[in-house]
Amino acid sequence: MNRSSLQRYPQRNKELLQAWDSADELILQYLSKMELKGKKILILNDHFGALTCALSDLEVTAYTDSFVSFQSIQRNIQNLNHPLFRLIHQLNDLEGIYDLVLIRIPKNQSFLEDILCHISHHLHSESQIVCGVMIKHLAPQSFTLLNQYIGPTHTSLAQKKARLLFSSFKGKQSESPYPLQIEIKSFETPILNHSNLFSREKLDIGTRFFLDHIPKGNYKTILDLGCGNGLLGITAKKMNPSAQIIFSDESQMAIQSAMANFNHLFPSEREQPIFKWTHCFENEAPCSVDLVLCNPPFHQGHSLNNGIAQQMFRDSHRVLTQEGVLRVIGNSHLNYPLILSKWFRKTKIVARNNKFTVTDAVK
Repeated sequence: MNRSSLQRYPQRNKELLQAWDSADELILQYLSKMELKGKKILILNDHFGALTCALSDLEVTAYTDSFVSFQSIQRNIQNLNHPLFRLIHQLNDLEGIYDLVLIRIPKNQSFLEDILCHISHHLHSESQIVCGVMIKHLAPQSFTLLNQYIGPTHTSLAQKKARLLFSSFKGKQSESPYPLQIEIKSFETPILNHSNLFSREKLDIGTRFFLDHIPKGNYKTILDLGCGNGLLGITAKKMNPSAQIIFSDESQMAIQSAMANFNHLFPSEREQPIFKWTHCFENEAPCSVDLVLCNPPFHQGHSLNNGIAQQMFRDSHRVLTQEGVLRVIGNSHLNYPLILSKWFRKTKIVARNNKFTVTDAVK
């Protein structure tokens, strides 16, 4: 597939961003000099499918935790129809031994550590590990983790602001320290956090403030949008026992964490919650939710990006019933009340401290 034909997901009119970068190009340039036929290949964190599509006529397994990346890869490759291609979204679904592993190094170093521990069980002494990264995003800890869990690591020369890292497997299999069990004062049992969660080692201060402002009312359906480990939805369930809870997140690890935490805290619950791995809350039924709780991210990958929050607000407005409420928290400087007024007929500040503002937006 020609890289120029690759598309990002979700597709937007007049898209200015391309679906590959210089790190993808550098990896493919390096691979062009190798004989790949007969090799079993693993690709991790392919952003939009540039690597997977280029190698899909080979025996390829691709892994991503991201729903957006999963959809991008799936859609970009759907017309190629190569039977040896396999796309997975859980590290536990890795199978067999891989000859070549390609990694787009993630921002989250805990996630990288988790990945390296898992793949250490699927390598042989001649396995090649090639990592691609834009130089401005290369954390020194990446070298430390690769040396610790894979083996001796060296780098390529920089080209177009990208660099490759090469590791030789030293033969040691490592057990992952993830998921973590975290003690949180307001919860009677530890909370489980998988490696790719935001603030996975402690309760972030925004969520801590938000937990004190979860409403109690006559709600039939409550959505924890961008749920992370699910603490907002779990707290809402405690305060509204008869409500149906929906947990939604773009990260599969977030969904796994929320599911484990809910089942652990509500082992006898008859009405099970709904878990949705999706982008924001796209394609869901309109007028189906009474209350949305949302602590939106203000970054996508390495980039500051308010677009995700705005998409969450639009999706919330669509799925809320008439008079339904979106309760959202954000850094006060983001001025969510003003942004929310584009879609909602009424906004009200519920609580504020020296950093965060909790706002209600009424449909």
